[in-house]
Amino acid sequence: MLKKLLLFGFAGLAVLAVGILIGHFGIQKGSSAPGWVRELSHDVDEDFIQKFIAEVDNVRIEENLRELTKVPHMATTVGDEATVEFMLKRWQDKDSGLDAAWREDYRVYLSFPNKDTPNKVTVVNPGDTVLHTVQEKETAYSPEQNDTEVVQPYAAYGPAGHAKGRLVYAYQGKVSDYELLNRTMDLSGTIAIVRYGGAGRGAKAINAAPFGVVGVLVYTEPYDINDGLMNDENETYPHSWYLPPSGVERGSYNGDFGDLLTPYLAAKKDTYRIPETDINGVPPIPIQPIGFEDAQVLICELGGAAAPADWQGSFPCVYNLGGPGFTSTSRFSNSEVKLDVYNSGELRDSANVMGVIWGSVEPDRYVIYGNHRDSWVHGAIDPSSGTAVMLEISRILGQRVKAGTWRPRRTIIFGSWGAEEFGLIGSAEYAEEYISKLSQRTVAYINVDISVFANATLRVSASPIAENVIFTASKQVKAAGSNTVSVYDNWIKYFNRTSPTYGHIPNVGYLTGAGSDYAPFIHYLGITSMDISYTYDRSKTRARIYPAYHTAYDTFDYASRFIDPGFTSHQTVARTAGNILLRLADSLLLPFNCSDYAESLEGYLNGTVENFEEHLKANSISIEPLKEAVKSFRNAATNLDSVIRSSDLVNETPLKARRINDQLMLLDRAFVDPVAFPDKYAFRHVIWASRSSEVATFPGLADAVEKAQATGLKEDWDQAHRHLSIVTQAISGAAHTLAEAHATQ
Repeated sequence: MLKKLLLFGFAGLAVLAVGILIGHFGIQKGSSAPGWVRELSHDVDEDFIQKFIAEVDNVRIEENLRELTKVPHMATTVGDEATVEFMLKRWQDKDSGLDAAWREDYRVYLSFPNKDTPNKVTVVNPGDTVLHTVQEKETAYSPEQNDTEVVQPYAAYGPAGHAKGRLVYAYQGKVSDYELLNRTMDLSGTIAIVRYGGAGRGAKAINAAPFGVVGVLVYTEPYDINDGLMNDENETYPHSWYLPPSGVERGSYNGDFGDLLTPYLAAKKDTYRIPETDINGVPPIPIQPIGFEDAQVLICELGGAAAPADWQGSFPCVYNLGGPGFTSTSRFSNSEVKLDVYNSGELRDSANVMGVIWGSVEPDRYVIYGNHRDSWVHGAIDPSSGTAVMLEISRILGQRVKAGTWRPRRTIIFGSWGAEEFGLIGSAEYAEEYISKLSQRTVAYINVDISVFANATLRVSASPIAENVIFTASKQVKAAGSNTVSVYDNWIKYFNRTSPTYGHIPNVGYLTGAGSDYAPFIHYLGITSMDISYTYDRSKTRARIYPAYHTAYDTFDYASRFIDPGFTSHQTVARTAGNILLRLADSLLLPFNCSDYAESLEGYLNGTVENFEEHLKANSISIEPLKEAVKSFRNAATNLDSVIRSSDLVNETPLKARRINDQLMLLDRAFVDPVAFPDKYAFRHVIWASRSSEVATFPGLADAVEKAQATGLKEDWDQAHRHLSIVTQAISGAAHTLAEAHATQ
């Protein structure tokens, strides 16, 4: 024991001595301080940021995209491996590469159709004569669609199987949609046709199965994606950005993200794998996506009652529910829809490509910038628009590093994730493998997946603490196509809100779902994250996403002619995201504002008070502790802001800056509760987890209260109380992390 005490004593004296030296030299002016001391006060260089902005080259981004989209590059295919080599070549370039670049392979469970036996959808009469066959390939308007590596449209992770039954129209495949149908007909043994939207891809089949539905067809409704336009002779691609009639949205139909056989474990070669039969959240019945050209043929022949008004669409007919089946006057009368699916799962090796620029002062603090690399077909917009931008940012920074003229304060890590389209696999496996290191050291994650949906305005979703740095960067960059209007001023015209603190400001969305690779970072690790893109003017179109999404038409031609001619929106995203990256990597004090987080918590609290307080009170559950927790968070944030404003960090001990930075960096981590959502895989952030409730408030509480309201059961109200306690204590605990380090100031 004495030996341990002496060792601790000597260690404490050593730390004190270093602190005295740092403090002594830290307050010296001029050149008398040692170089290593001057380096400790390294701060963001505004001149360097302006040079970076000026150097971002739209033509280079265009050439990046042209190279990335030469061939289809679905995960683990030959085309994907070619993009792996391309990324490595760029990041290992002797003149513009990074300090180091490498590949990291995972053995992951993916789902593919059978090349030799394609999935098939037919209409057959009682004698099994085929009356109609759904197109198995999309119509070719250019050589890209005829590439032999274009994968047939299919539902990844949809099971193999054969189903035959009378057709019904079930709108979006929500539980409520099937309930409506079930009130008017027996759904047992039917095939449902549903449109995208409203429910997740796989959920459309998961919701159907309990009602006796044996198979599902999914199509893209032209009202939702094309503003009603359907004619490929003059209205849709190749004449505009709209989806042509045979276009089919591919996608992953699993509910959880990450490798499905290795939950919470990195999918290495020898990792334990659960049986395929134990996978959760995948369709239990055959399911297949089709184009709206074939969907029109099927829906316009249905019998039965007319569907509700909001279920109607753009086809030149009344959308009926089905009898079930086709109308008696149809050429398909007494016929059934037959669905033959030959998908299969297999283990494949998928690579992440990683690159790094080591930090000069805090190499153990990471700013991670990432995007996935794999696509369903050529993937010009999703995801290669984001990769083209990332390569331009890394080129500029790599050149400065190789020339010895710049090095960031903190380490910058670039990630080119594999197999994202199958459920964020590459980023999730990376997060699972390096959970300890990333949790302790990561400042923030910047995600730029689809960098340009269209060319109207910036769109950002982020943790509230990052709002400040996003606004700062967007004010310094000019909007695409303008020499006078900033990204910020353009953005506020399209997406805005009224802040109690700042007044009229751009609206930064919340990362409440798992739509891209930010999910493992914010939801699983609790790392401050953001998702950045340019998008369209939503007052001019109903399109829920760019129309060629996940189809064989998402090509370089499509991107360069209809999404961003001239690539100036790509350039604007690169300038904005790169600006944010540099500020996070180079600022002496992290450009985060915890008071912005307080404002978001107060907004969520108001949602709880307005929608749920009376119901909770009626069941003897008080939200006063939640109100007190949010108040304490606000006070702690205000106090920390005051400490920051009153500090002269350049001339004080660098330990103070490090201490405050750690408080800011770890704030989102304070909201992580590993047991809060046992039924939501990898969702651990109690503020931003996904929710089914439409009320913008704390997700676990909102969903639990609404379930209790629906059932009236005591055990469900107990769960509501539990979630109230979870979020209350998380907020209170987060407040303590802000207060603890400066409590004696």
